[in-house]
Amino acid sequence: MNASASDIFPLIKQNLVNAEKNFSSIPNERKDELKKLSTYIQERVTKHQKISLTFICTHNSRRSHFAQVWAQTAAAYYSISNVYCYSGGTETTAFNINAVKALEQSGFVISPITQSTNPHYEVKFAADAPAIDAYSKKYGDAPNPSKDYGAVLTCSQADASCPIVFGADGRFKVPYEDPKLSDGTNQQEKVYQERSLQIATEMMYVFSLIKN
Repeated sequence: MNASASDIFPLIKQNLVNAEKNFSSIPNERKDELKKLSTYIQERVTKHQKISLTFICTHNSRRSHFAQVWAQTAAAYYSISNVYCYSGGTETTAFNINAVKALEQSGFVISPITQSTNPHYEVKFAADAPAIDAYSKKYGDAPNPSKDYGAVLTCSQADASCPIVFGADGRFKVPYEDPKLSDGTNQQEKVYQERSLQIATEMMYVFSLIKN
């Protein structure tokens, strides 16, 4: 998936610029984990290899989608080519509508392309970049890669339930607090937006360390 910073929609780009300014807010222990992911990516960039990343959370409904979308966008922002980001769960549910709305508020253009209990959404971060087909699936389901990919665990439950992530040649633990805890409260929109932008900041940090 190839795009450049100049192609990214303006509101998203502003959020990415803000994310760069917030790198100092990332705790050092989290930076240590994120650097392991950067090293994995850098090794493949150096060897001119395809970089496949699957972001895994139990239900593939919130945090894993945030991470997939922001990571793909961050790769484009830093002009790191040949990066393909995916998401999956240990169970299948649906891309949560509150997570969809949080990404829309950050400037992503999102359109439903199927109607079902597990709808597919087309997520665009740039006019000329391929759309991300976002929906809930198990981490090993097609079109996700079945081998030679980095597995990024975005929740502690998925980490515990996946002692082995089949086919992965790298495993990285970067758990995030579940925004679902705010569902139905007057803090819901704020919490989803905060989690989305936290993940944006950390995915930007990962790709900021990559040298082409």
